[in-house]
Amino acid sequence: MNTLSRPYLFGLLAGLFLAAGLCLAALTVTHAWMKIAETNVINVTGSARKDVRSDLVIWNMLFTNVAKTLPAAQMNAKANLAEVLAFLKTAGLTDITVEPVVVNERYDRVKESDGTEKNIHAGYSITQRLKVHSTDVDMTPKLASDTAELIDKGIVLQTSGIQFIYTKAGEAKIEMMGEATRDARTRAEQIASQGGRKIKALRSARMGVVQINPRYSTATSWEGNNDTSALEKTITTTMTAVFSLE
Repeated sequence: MNTLSRPYLFGLLAGLFLAAGLCLAALTVTHAWMKIAETNVINVTGSARKDVRSDLVIWNMLFTNVAKTLPAAQMNAKANLAEVLAFLKTAGLTDITVEPVVVNERYDRVKESDGTEKNIHAGYSITQRLKVHSTDVDMTPKLASDTAELIDKGIVLQTSGIQFIYTKAGEAKIEMMGEATRDARTRAEQIASQGGRKIKALRSARMGVVQINPRYSTATSWEGNNDTSALEKTITTTMTAVFSLE
């Protein structure tokens, strides 16, 4: 049996190590190239803003009647309801919801001659709530603050809340998605140009929460705001986009 000479053996081993090194280097370069290719993108956030005016107002109101007996309280409540409905309809408000009445017994706290106190039945109170929907967002709030005509008739109409709604918010969100995406692309192009690169294509986009706030407010929340207190509103949103680079 022939034995390999020591120089030949060293040469063979050196060749094997060299081949292994070249393979490892090739794999490393390939992995590095793939990593660069995978991260050859730019992440930007675009934004969109739209000022809107509410197109629906919801007016919540109530009045209360008090009487010694329940029939008397009911009769007064019905008469006052007729007056309130006539007042609203004369103003052009016809989308009116009359809610079920709430009846409560009333008691007076009196002190006896011996110093003890007790409750004495004093009658009944009937609370009537109504809700009005109107597209006249200017007149309705003014009417809510001026009910002198009813006060003159002994009816105290209390406003329990006025809500201003923008009913086209859904359509605005779709429009703003496109606007925010265009804004993100413009930002990406500006950033890429500083490094001598160009935007190739949009790879992904994710819309942020929509904030509907009173005009000039910058309040934010994780769930998104939906203001109903202001007539004039601002809708804002963001779009996080990923673009590939040439």
